[in-house]
Amino acid sequence: MTFFLEVLIGGLLSGVLYALVALGFVLIFKASGVFNFAQGAMVFFAALTFVGFTEVLPGWTGLEPGSGGVFWLAFALALASMIVLGIATEKVVLRPLVNQPPITLFMATIGLTFFVEGLAQAIWGANARGLSLGISDEPVMWILDDFDIIISKFDLIAAGIALVLFVVLALLFQYTRVGRALRAVADDHQAALSVGIPLKHIWAIVWGVAGFVALIAGLIWGSRNGVQFALTFTALKALPVLILGGFTSVPGAIIGGLIIGASEKLAEIYIGPFVGGGIESWFPYVLAMFFLLVRPEGLFGEKHIDRV
Repeated sequence: MTFFLEVLIGGLLSGVLYALVALGFVLIFKASGVFNFAQGAMVFFAALTFVGFTEVLPGWTGLEPGSGGVFWLAFALALASMIVLGIATEKVVLRPLVNQPPITLFMATIGLTFFVEGLAQAIWGANARGLSLGISDEPVMWILDDFDIIISKFDLIAAGIALVLFVVLALLFQYTRVGRALRAVADDHQAALSVGIPLKHIWAIVWGVAGFVALIAGLIWGSRNGVQFALTFTALKALPVLILGGFTSVPGAIIGGLIIGASEKLAEIYIGPFVGGGIESWFPYVLAMFFLLVRPEGLFGEKHIDRV
């Protein structure tokens, strides 16, 4: 039972991080109806930009390498870069394609993926880099001593950061004027325009927020796996999360992430030995495929009914 709990908790903590990546997809799809395939490239761009600034800022400012001043200044510059990237993407790439078929917008984000990946490597180089947030990947000792369960301190803190971000965004959407405008745009673009909500401004805000989410996800995943081109494939793990939770639901992203994170770990331990192992990488997609047969709109997604 102790081993089962270790695997389950480890999977749930990983699931929160999957949900963090999925959140970027949900924000953009909910507000504009665009499936942003470039979200993974944005995560890579954010992490590489942060690391790049930490490398050059000591020479520019005279600050001590690895100091808190370098960290926070690099974070601020990377955040500004992501907001500019998000707003520029909305204005230059997607705004001219308003009212085009969804497949056109989807193909535009695929092209954007290659552009963002190339831009990041052209600016900062293509070499893999390490990224440290100052959080050690070691067991939480009081949990180990009291419950005899090994839980990574890094996973616990990273999941806590992600959950705080979810709560902040949920409060933003629920109780602020901008949040109400975002929900109105998500429900009906034309109705939102008719009551004076500036649709283009709202989309720019959403893309800016998605850039911020990509930065947080990039820092966490980059610290865990290193900042390298493979970071772009992290977004693919968010697809089963979106299928289970729904493409338009922030709570759905959380629940879907927890399900995917827990199921892949448990499947690897308890099913993997019977099929040769290594199923953690593909089991979530199989689970999502079967889920599509039962509830294609996701647990929290909105049913779409067309009159014929």
